[in-house]
Amino acid sequence: MEEAKVVESKDGTISVASAFAAVQDRDHKFLSKAVEEAYRGVDCGDGGPFGAVVVRNDEVVVSCHNMVLKHTDPTAHAEVTAIREACKKLGKIELSDCEIYASCEPCPMCFGAVHLSRIKRLVYGAKAEAAIAIGFDDFIADALRGTGYYQKANMEIKKADGNGALIAEQVFEKTKEKFQMY
Repeated sequence: MEEAKVVESKDGTISVASAFAAVQDRDHKFLSKAVEEAYRGVDCGDGGPFGAVVVRNDEVVVSCHNMVLKHTDPTAHAEVTAIREACKKLGKIELSDCEIYASCEPCPMCFGAVHLSRIKRLVYGAKAEAAIAIGFDDFIADALRGTGYYQKANMEIKKADGNGALIAEQVFEKTKEKFQMY
């Protein structure tokens, strides 16, 4: 949780509560936009009830919803879609001057996208359990939490060995001079 800033009013009194209330009001405003996107996405048949808003300097950069069905793309979650669109709009892959508001707790893929984009702040509304309760599969989060109750997927995960592992690992060493992320 962010620390509340002390604010001095015109009459010279200092109020921490008003600063906290201002942050709450701001968060509510942008989170409400994310929730509106969630409804919009379901209403137009684009995907599940998830919305996300990327904000920079108190201005909405993009407002997106889940596009999994529309794009026939299981990675087109609201947060990933919002990050992709914000990066395009701002012309950069690093969004450290932005915040993201998500209608629901991000799945591990979306949380990874938030992390990789360097977004400085994430605010979400509903807990993942609300989505799980209506049938959304969060087996990765279940695996990370050690709670396999909702797990639906059966998948073998195997790290390659021998030459497969060697050539895959060499790509990093062979390209480190040519490719700089930031």
